Amino acid sequence: MYGPQGSGGSAPRPVRKVTVPEIRARKGGSPISMITAYDYTMARLLDEGGADMLLVGDSLGMVVQGHQTTLPVTVEEICYHGRAVNRGARRAHVCGDMPFMSYQVSPLQALENAGKLIKDGCFESVKLEGGEEIAEHVRRIVTAGIPVVGHVGLTPQSVHAMGGFKVQGKGDDAALRVIEGARALEEAGAFAVVLEAIPPDVAEEITRTIAIPTIGIGAGPSCDGQVLVCYDMLGMYPEMKPKFAKRFAEVGEQIMAATRAYIEEVQQRTFPAPEHTFKANGPRRIAKPEDEKLIPDAEIPPHWQTH
Repeated sequence: MYGPQGSGGSAPRPVRKVTVPEIRARKGGSPISMITAYDYTMARLLDEGGADMLLVGDSLGMVVQGHQTTLPVTVEEICYHGRAVNRGARRAHVCGDMPFMSYQVSPLQALENAGKLIKDGCFESVKLEGGEEIAEHVRRIVTAGIPVVGHVGLTPQSVHAMGGFKVQGKGDDAALRVIEGARALEEAGAFAVVLEAIPPDVAEEITRTIAIPTIGIGAGPSCDGQVLVCYDMLGMYPEMKPKFAKRFAEVGEQIMAATRAYIEEVQQRTFPAPEHTFKANGPRRIAKPEDEKLIPDAEIPPHWQTH
């Protein structure tokens, strides 16, 4: 992504951003890939890997902060992580979760906090949990020019009301509520909707009957896209292993192995080796400017050179 530099350290070639109209146009076409991100480094890697959308989810309350639920996360915390992710996302569209009780009180409260996410968090869209009960909130936000992603099915902010993290939409009545919720979000102006932990036939019906893309997580393969928590995808969150979360790598094990190897070399005094050590002072040695640089100019990442 930060390709070869031209002579004189020229800036990297511009990369075109994924836009809301492009995501909507993917309905029924090339599947959309969404992944959560919470910091600059992870966002940059996922962006270079080709993710279409990066979601700063309130899941950070669990996988970053160590809480048992997403409920303690604040608007200010989402904005903090959003600014970091935005700096690393040159191509991917960046969406931010609206935290618990930042929009439920009224459409006006929802609009004000959505504006904060856009202004203070550098987001390009916001995501709300809920169906028909928040349709007017979504409508007010969209009318103000802020793109919205909906979220129905398992809505983690309602974990206590649901009695835990459980599959939703099982049985005719429950399925109908999820379907009607997705339709209400579409009518309110959402440009996409996340379907979480619902039976695949329910997800297929929603995908077939609404005109905006569906992004599934534990909703089967019929959706217009998929989303995963990056730590689940990379095997970095061993405490929770949801059925729908495939581990595409075991980075957590690699981190622990690297840590053990580092500690062993520290204990044996084999690290730092000579190649990791600066030149010692000699009796007549005159310091040269290049000796003081931690990173040679040629190795400085181009996105650092511009700041």
